[in-house]
Amino acid sequence: MADEMVLRAQRFVNTTYNNGATLGISKLDENGLTGWTTMYALTRALQYEMGITALSDSFGPTTLSTIGAKYGKLDETTVPSANFCRILQSALYCKGYDGGEIDGTYNSRVKAAVVKLNQNMGVDGTYPGSSLWPKVVKGLFNMDAYVTVSGGSDAIRAIQQWLNGRYILRKDFYVIPCDGHHSRDVAKSMLYAIQYELGMADGTANGVFGPGTQSGLKSHTVSVGTTGTWAQLFTAAMILNKRNVPFGSFTATVQSGVESFQSFIMLPVTGLGDFQTWASLLVSYGDQTRRGTACDGVTKITPARAQALKDAGYKHIGRYLFNPSSTSLPEKQIQPGELATIKEYGLSCFPIFQTTSRSADYFSANQGTSDAFKAIEWAQYHGFRTGTLIYFAVDYDAMDAEVTQYIVPHFRAVARTVGESSGYHVGIYGPRNVCQRIADAGYSSASFVSDMSSGFSGNLGYPMPTNWSFDQIATITVGTGSGAIEIDNNIASGRDSGQTEFLPGGYTNGLDVELDKALYRDPMLTDVRNYLVSIGVPETGGDGWTDKDWATLGGISTTRALDLVLSADWLFTSLARQLKVRKALIQAPVLWELRKLNPLDFAADTAVKNGLLDDSSTGWGQIFAWVAIEARNYCIGQSIINGTPLTTADLRSVWDDLQEPTYNIRSAAYLTLYNAYQIGAARPNLTTSLAATQALLARYNGTTEDAEKYGRELIGLYNVLENYNQLSRSK
Repeated sequence: MADEMVLRAQRFVNTTYNNGATLGISKLDENGLTGWTTMYALTRALQYEMGITALSDSFGPTTLSTIGAKYGKLDETTVPSANFCRILQSALYCKGYDGGEIDGTYNSRVKAAVVKLNQNMGVDGTYPGSSLWPKVVKGLFNMDAYVTVSGGSDAIRAIQQWLNGRYILRKDFYVIPCDGHHSRDVAKSMLYAIQYELGMADGTANGVFGPGTQSGLKSHTVSVGTTGTWAQLFTAAMILNKRNVPFGSFTATVQSGVESFQSFIMLPVTGLGDFQTWASLLVSYGDQTRRGTACDGVTKITPARAQALKDAGYKHIGRYLFNPSSTSLPEKQIQPGELATIKEYGLSCFPIFQTTSRSADYFSANQGTSDAFKAIEWAQYHGFRTGTLIYFAVDYDAMDAEVTQYIVPHFRAVARTVGESSGYHVGIYGPRNVCQRIADAGYSSASFVSDMSSGFSGNLGYPMPTNWSFDQIATITVGTGSGAIEIDNNIASGRDSGQTEFLPGGYTNGLDVELDKALYRDPMLTDVRNYLVSIGVPETGGDGWTDKDWATLGGISTTRALDLVLSADWLFTSLARQLKVRKALIQAPVLWELRKLNPLDFAADTAVKNGLLDDSSTGWGQIFAWVAIEARNYCIGQSIINGTPLTTADLRSVWDDLQEPTYNIRSAAYLTLYNAYQIGAARPNLTTSLAATQALLARYNGTTEDAEKYGRELIGLYNVLENYNQLSRSK
């Protein structure tokens, strides 16, 4: 919500520093909304007023030390100019405090605001009064909140304030947020606090869980009766990990909470705040010397390696279903005979699916659908049984906003596809926050947590996901000689025991592959155009409509129709491979219906939207909702797909779903199987004859003489498409 005083602060910056471009101060949008752009401009303005020549968005060491050296503290006696004061007043308004009208005076309202700011930060005991000290100024010129914000915990806020108040005078400790949320800054401040209490000097303490910190913690076990700072730090760590214990002394209530945490995290249940418990509370990987019973790796499990793993106490082996690279890590993918070796040595295997999931732009609903189909196919190829959990990877430090925008839609599609098209279950591999977000959305059954990446934002400040199955904590080597193998050492929770029995495996020979568009798109378009023209379908228009009416109302040219079909080639391919049919059998009717869209189709859709009709043929494949319901129910009944049978009550929701191309194309694929049943033909396969294919294509349009013509027209289109699909298969 826009704020009038923030708008005035923005106007002050623009008016006073109107040569801001020369100074590196951006001209601000005068919208009354606080944001980093405004805070950066105020930071640069402050630096300019202090005579710093190399201006920066960062309120760094130079800015901090300059305040201390020039003024000591800022108040009505030390603020050097009216504009300097206006900058402080503007920053106060941007933080939600009363800045005193931005009038250039350190007035009583400014003083009251500073007192309140110090209290909210928790530093009022160290900095009493109404002066702004350098570290408080640094905390003023950022986007951190010092009051509990939405979803925040008052208990966590009290800890944040306590940390600020106790350690603010230490050289490398800066004001942390007091917003009631755990975060990477809070996690690091806890490590600084522990290092300070261990006696580390400024400059030695670094906020890293290194050997000195670990050694010191081993002599600071806390237990029932422990009071003072160490008990406060331990209970703070428990609360930050969402354990419901009181902050302060180590009481019987705390002991009970510790036992619960230890049991959850798979530590020895002692009720003590021992080193391993400290470690698991402070850093994502915990005590990396723990030996787990699970592991994962990119190396083939040979008999010698299987024996070495078994001798080392490992039971569950994570292996990759697929390796997109033919040259990198040649043994990353499960190798022929490997699962038999795993079984022979009494081990189990849990499958991981990963392609190149290392940045936000990889993830989308379409990519999730594609990944799910590939994972299903590879799991079947390797012989994984129904009920297997497949872990889909998010192998990068995803920011929370990226999880919302990219990763949640991706996993929604993964879950829908895996659920509909297989008997497998969805797991996720990734940082803590990503895993918990996907679990909370209902899109995963278990989490394989990449806790080894302790610096990931998605691990720092987040507790272990509630549905964790494997916790990846360290890379180690076990075995010697031919049995030596490098693995990631994982703690197992018992949620997933992997698979110990495997089917003979599937096949991929002869299945369609994605079209080589760079090579075949243009000649395919030429042949599609020529064929359609030969049967009276021009590049645009047709069916008695003028080109003007046809184009105005949304008609699609042959070129556009083919390009749309090729844009979804990954989906047509996935469906064809899953159903073991020729891709052109699904493509041909969808391409035809896209090209033949006309104003009457759009009018019927509008009538449904306005409640004048109950149903219409709609979407890319021009499918009636009642037809989609019958086709899907047939496939559910034949165990081709999974789901709850649909009824007439679902008519409108199915019609709405058919507007989405992915759902529509999938329905078209299922309709080809249902059509075979309706005409009493065998289920289509990779060797279905042209005559049988023509009959199936005809049934897509019904049972009239028009349907027979439809079949004759579409078999020619099928042949054109199949020609190029066959060329791609043969490459």
